Amino acid sequence: MTTVQAHHPKVRRRSAGRWFMQVGWKHILALVVIAYATFPLVYIVSTSLTNMGGIENFTLFGQFYTKNYSDLLTSPDYPFLKWMKNTITLAGFTAIISVFISALAAFAFSRLRFKGRRPGLLALILIQMFPSILGLTAVYGILSKLTDIVPIIGLGTKAGLILVYLGGSLGGGTYLMYGFFNTIPKELDEAAKIDGATHTQIYFKIILRLVAPVLSVMALLSFIGTFGDYVLASIVFNTTDQYTVAVGLNLLLADPWSKNWAMFAAGAVMSSLPIVILFVSLQKYITNGLTGGAVKG
Repeated sequence: MTTVQAHHPKVRRRSAGRWFMQVGWKHILALVVIAYATFPLVYIVSTSLTNMGGIENFTLFGQFYTKNYSDLLTSPDYPFLKWMKNTITLAGFTAIISVFISALAAFAFSRLRFKGRRPGLLALILIQMFPSILGLTAVYGILSKLTDIVPIIGLGTKAGLILVYLGGSLGGGTYLMYGFFNTIPKELDEAAKIDGATHTQIYFKIILRLVAPVLSVMALLSFIGTFGDYVLASIVFNTTDQYTVAVGLNLLLADPWSKNWAMFAAGAVMSSLPIVILFVSLQKYITNGLTGGAVKG
């Protein structure tokens, strides 16, 4: 009885040059991009830990001076915690209301057929083409008039600024959700109608549960856009206690001779924490929410 031995072909190892041409250059490019993106963040953190008040920080993490953080949190001239509370309140309410209204509008455009539906969708796209800064004069004029008529939504009020933010976010949010709603099979609606469900029941009990990814993305985008706004908040609020983080931290740089960049960097680092926490919490929804409406299934 003879034994047949199997001969396995030898695995050829790629040379270093061939590996670099096929794969290696991608690793190097990725490292360069990562370094390019993270360097500003590392520089800001390093600046916040220096005791100099400037940005001439040529040695990263040469010092570990944490008093900038404690000074900013306890300073009577710079109520940072009050600014954070104002900012989170504005961003939170704007995100919740804009998501709710945009979802209602997107459901109507996606599922209902009514006169003016297509012109309405085209109008949403057209409005988004104009930068919001073009409306600053109109916003200030409208809020000025409302201060005399309805003071609760006039200048210097959170409600007035929230209404302004909603006007800028509803168009893009509605169109983003509209594409995602179209990916949900209409057979689900028809099956629910056969079982006796109304449009309201279909919307709240079926559709909203299926579009959770895009709702999360819309809430995140709205929150980030409102959280970092400076221009609108600076023209609406006029007292220090009303300022948001973006407007309040600018006070640290108001004096051209004594700009405290270290404390400003400390405030920037602390103000980024809510965004990071929210982003990490919604991370599993972000990819699906951004790409789900790209192709109609």
